[in-house]
Amino acid sequence: MILGTEVLLKLVREEKLVENLSERELVNPEGAGFDLRLGEIYRIKGDAFLGVTERQTPEIESLAKFEDGKSVKFTIMPGEFYLAKTIEKVNTPQNITINFKPRTTTFRSGLSLRTGNVAPGYCGELTFAVKNDGPVPVTLEMGCRIVHAQFHMVEGSVNSYRGQWQGGRVTTDGREVQV
Repeated sequence: MILGTEVLLKLVREEKLVENLSERELVNPEGAGFDLRLGEIYRIKGDAFLGVTERQTPEIESLAKFEDGKSVKFTIMPGEFYLAKTIEKVNTPQNITINFKPRTTTFRSGLSLRTGNVAPGYCGELTFAVKNDGPVPVTLEMGCRIVHAQFHMVEGSVNSYRGQWQGGRVTTDGREVQV
């Protein structure tokens, strides 16, 4: 079951389900979920390793970051790939999971958004991949709405998220053992 905005706004007020929501989402959200905003753009560099028990993600370099009250823009050229972090932070309870859909303006502009899901118990900002698969440069203003989050109720018991991405980090710090 997807939760509607009336229930979500109550959870935001009473349990801090989502922190740092825009005024638009707090006052007049659209659809059955919240639009989340672009907070930071990163370039990945170096090597990655995904093993059975160990992993190492590439190093990152921050290229642009949201600054309240300032217009910070970043242009993604055709073929370029970046990581994007949200302004918003989630505090997911044990009975909710979050899934994401790209806003249609992203793919209408040529951008592909790659998302995962948020497991019950995860707290932190969210990181997605964004690639310009289109033929034209796309300029993003930091703070723009980039992804739609839908919140689903979970029936039955679950194991709480215990992964190493807890807290919203974007990359590993060298090779590490997976939990």
